[in-house]
Amino acid sequence: MVDVKIIDVSPRDGLQNDPRLIPTNEKERLVRLLLQAGVRAVEVTSFVHPQKVPQMADASNVLRALTPFGNLEAIALIPNLKGYERAKEHLLTEVNWVSSATETFNQKNIGQAIDENFNQFESLVIQAGKDGIKTCFSIAVSFGCPYEVEVSEEQVLNLVKRAKDAGADRIGIADTIGIATPDQVERLMKRVLEIAGETPVAIHLHDTRGLGSANAYSAYQAGVRIFETAVSGIGGCPFAPGAAGNLATEDLVYLFHRMNIDTGLDFEKLLEAADYAARISSKNPLGRIRHLERKK
Repeated sequence: MVDVKIIDVSPRDGLQNDPRLIPTNEKERLVRLLLQAGVRAVEVTSFVHPQKVPQMADASNVLRALTPFGNLEAIALIPNLKGYERAKEHLLTEVNWVSSATETFNQKNIGQAIDENFNQFESLVIQAGKDGIKTCFSIAVSFGCPYEVEVSEEQVLNLVKRAKDAGADRIGIADTIGIATPDQVERLMKRVLEIAGETPVAIHLHDTRGLGSANAYSAYQAGVRIFETAVSGIGGCPFAPGAAGNLATEDLVYLFHRMNIDTGLDFEKLLEAADYAARISSKNPLGRIRHLERKK
């Protein structure tokens, strides 16, 4: 039994903002390299409008290429019920529904008010339950918004309670623009976990200001045991100006392994996946440990 669960989001969040249209076979290979490293939960793609995020236009093709999944927990992000209709045609473990802690970001990101979006999520939970697909309710800009700047803890906690009451199988808290500090993370995540109760909680961290690992450690100290990261630290949100890449999976795994916290992952094979992700991405990877380990 591992101590923490790592969900790698590099095929989706890591590549979605890349200006180069990455071929389906390269995305498929990245997922397979993650599987070889022991990663089981992967956010493979997203069913968003192809005009808004052209990189994800091949969502169905990527998932078909990976079928049968074997022991892969395949996750797809969906922005609305229309996206779910496309997603449910595939063999998915979970769909990740992203809302926001602020009205402005929600409008910029998915073109809906928070309440309108949440009403759709409640319908999703019912339908996905019938289809045998789990649901995650993720809250973007939980620590700071590029448009409204300050985000109160109460804004986030209110959505956490609503998601729990609606029957979400998992709740995600995202530092979309990488602005959180360790004390802020520990304080908020303790309150989130208290409200969520038995509902699993994940944290999704970006490393924009170099505090990703420190924030992950604070989240762990608060009691979080599920972390969303991306190999080599690639990524960024198309609707969040200035947002840089995700916390690198290998950086977090290095930290946990040095602390004798079991991730269940093969670090050397994870570095291979990180190297590949860095090669196919045209963005500047934020991961640090990969370069240091390769110099040994």
